Amino acid sequence: MSLSLGRRLLLAFYSALLWLLVPITLYHLVWRGLRQREYLLRWSERYAQLDALPDLPAGALWVHAVSVGEVNAAIPLVNALRQRHPERPLLITTITPTGSARVRALWGDAVHHVYLPYDLHGMVRRFLERVRPALAVVIETELWPNLFVACARAEVPVVIANARLSERSMRGYRWMGPLIRLALSGVRLVAAQSEADAARFRVLAGDGVRIEVTGNLKFDQPLPQASREEAIGWRKASGVRPTWVAASTHAEEEEAVLEAHLRLRARHRAALLLWAPRHPERFDAVAARVLDAGLVLRRRSRERSPDARCDVFLIDSLGELPGFLAAGDVAFVGGSLCAVGGHNLLEPAALGLPLLSGPHTFNFAEISAMLAQAGALQTVGDAAALADAVSMLLAEPERARERGRAGRLRVDRERGALERTLALIDDVAGLRRSG
Repeated sequence: MSLSLGRRLLLAFYSALLWLLVPITLYHLVWRGLRQREYLLRWSERYAQLDALPDLPAGALWVHAVSVGEVNAAIPLVNALRQRHPERPLLITTITPTGSARVRALWGDAVHHVYLPYDLHGMVRRFLERVRPALAVVIETELWPNLFVACARAEVPVVIANARLSERSMRGYRWMGPLIRLALSGVRLVAAQSEADAARFRVLAGDGVRIEVTGNLKFDQPLPQASREEAIGWRKASGVRPTWVAASTHAEEEEAVLEAHLRLRARHRAALLLWAPRHPERFDAVAARVLDAGLVLRRRSRERSPDARCDVFLIDSLGELPGFLAAGDVAFVGGSLCAVGGHNLLEPAALGLPLLSGPHTFNFAEISAMLAQAGALQTVGDAAALADAVSMLLAEPERARERGRAGRLRVDRERGALERTLALIDDVAGLRRSG
């Protein structure tokens, strides 16, 4: 890949700016480490000192998934790549410790794993020289100019898989228009979740980048049978109670979730809340809120399941949320009562749960609109509306089941993104399936 003088100067300016910000990365790691200890570990990987990574033969398959949500989205793709190309080592990079922990929980030593280094030219070059990948698959939306240009120069095909780009994110990227177009010029394929995502990527990329609509990989997500059966088992053993799940909540909406549960218990005294905060650093804070409200708390890290006295069961673990969703009657998906933009609605929909969310779902606009149109998703604006909606669904189980069935059927209709994505990856990367 050859660059014009203007593009070389733009990349040099970007790199110089990043070098000036290196001290801030240290401050960021320390600041985050005060709340989540794992950020204080494995700094060498973030600066491309990859001593923990064994020597890999050339031709590895490399998948980058920034955090837990992207790792979960990548599950069907990673499993399929392992099956189709067992002779090739597979490397998964993340940025967050929670993403790292999820990789290890899912695949253990069957894949290689390190943090992705910062997007500085020297670090990116060392990373690629060490890994020597045959393919780079970036999950959803991570646009790194130095990395993508370096991949193109090294003739490593870059695929952005399950690509999504909200209107808000596009506006944020557009003010860096020339730099983003430079980054995307190093991409061989953008496999977009929807026509709307594809259209927004075309605005950013201009001409010359292949953009195809493949659908959302999360529709092809396998449901974890072991955790699902365990959760259903403890629910039956402890007596069937009206149960709702608050999934992936953020600090700004914790008060509303707690207030909604207190209101709900005034009408359904036996109601149980299964609560899964989005970030591990919020586990203790949520526990303190629950205890301050006078409710009986149990924690997944200390008890395997809620008992008959439990009012709130805190899921302070990683990777177990789908199983607990399977034990619920209703699911509220967080990041939506505050301006975060919402989180994945597909897991509870695939499990046949009626869905609730706040009004802020711009990160999943097409999915939320699809599920609302199917009659599976209801939007609530505050704690009172959340309590009313949960109460109604618990009091009218047939209505709840109808909504859940509608969501599950809609998810089933959308499956197939995995095969479409794999076919395009094999095409652009020139990979031949083993066997």
